[in-house]
Amino acid sequence: MKTPNLIYIEMLARNAGEILRAGYEKTHQVEYKSTIDPVTEIDRQAEEFLLKEILDKFPDHHILAEESGIIEGNHDHIWYIDPLDGTVNYAHGIPIFSVSIAYAYKNDLKLATVYDPMRDELFSASRGQGATMNGKPLSASNERELERSLLVTGFPYDMWETANDNLKDYGKFAKLTQGVRRLGSAALDLCYVAAGRFEGFWEQTLQPWDVAGGGLIAEEAGAKVTDINGEENYLSPPISILAAPPILYEKMIKVLNEK
Repeated sequence: MKTPNLIYIEMLARNAGEILRAGYEKTHQVEYKSTIDPVTEIDRQAEEFLLKEILDKFPDHHILAEESGIIEGNHDHIWYIDPLDGTVNYAHGIPIFSVSIAYAYKNDLKLATVYDPMRDELFSASRGQGATMNGKPLSASNERELERSLLVTGFPYDMWETANDNLKDYGKFAKLTQGVRRLGSAALDLCYVAAGRFEGFWEQTLQPWDVAGGGLIAEEAGAKVTDINGEENYLSPPISILAAPPILYEKMIKVLNEK
């Protein structure tokens, strides 16, 4: 196998999800990467499993993983690995978290899967082939009006210390829509846009492994996905994200760029 296929990365996500499910609601060894950014031993166990499996089959591939950082390899083949997206939820026993895996060839995202082990929902996409959830096709919402839209967002881990805390934009959209939720897993937020559960998602100050998998899934479900400035390469630092069906996307980016 010179390059991965969708069945392979789906298998990886399901198996890593089993590690998360087995450790759920147990006592965890929680450490902090910053004031409010935790990591547990389960994050590391799931990531160790994924890295071993990938490097056994693709030893020369380049990997960006949340806990291990950069594993140098051939930059034509890049993996984006988040073994547990939603660690704060997980550590508190809140069943909203996921495994996110994406693969890019020559800087173009090709394959993605995001697995929610608590709901057994496997979101997947292959470039140009559409997106699915447990094998059923996904389609972004056909809502056209902000006031009838339900949005989702997230906030940065350094919000105690930064002016770029997303609170102003949250306030704007809270007054223009049916509501704005915060689930705590950017990967699932994007998949829920793909599934039409949310009309749109935006967030600032992210990492590539947060959005690579869900971004491709949302794109393949018909959402427009860029950074919050409208740049198509949303994996290019500084990383932010905006995902919504095209008509609502234009309305959301207008709001985000209001002074």
